[in-house]
Amino acid sequence: MTKAHPRSTCDLCDDHGSKLQILEPVFQSYGGVSAFFGAIETIRCHEDNSRLREVLATRGAGRILVVDGGGSRRRALFGDQLGGKALSNNWAGLVIHGAVRDVQALSSLPIGVLALCAIPIRGERHDQGDVGVEVSFAGVRFVPGAMLYADANGVIVSDSPVH
Repeated sequence: MTKAHPRSTCDLCDDHGSKLQILEPVFQSYGGVSAFFGAIETIRCHEDNSRLREVLATRGAGRILVVDGGGSRRRALFGDQLGGKALSNNWAGLVIHGAVRDVQALSSLPIGVLALCAIPIRGERHDQGDVGVEVSFAGVRFVPGAMLYADANGVIVSDSPVH
């Protein structure tokens, strides 16, 4: 089950502002929880969710999967089936620079899901994409192993845990 950080992103910004990166407020919440945090794992892909399927089938250990889908709004990279896989493998949440689908089902899952929009057409499967690479979007650089904190106030990233 996804757990919220004991302090809000507002409080973390007040105390650690110079050490944090703040995502531009372009994401909508689609998951059943709005507050989540964890270490980052990354994927870069474009309209192809093959790598998401592979990574979400592995042990998440409370991590956050950050997906750089190039900002595409043409195909959903994540939906209810992958949401179930993420839950069963203990992923705390996802931040997707792209689209999702099955939003009613996603809203009932106890996992954090942030994305740009929803669209009904699923992602392609051409076995393309890169895992564990640095990605950048919404004004933030995401590096595997860095920490991500999300709540209704916004999303912040830190190179190391903040309290």
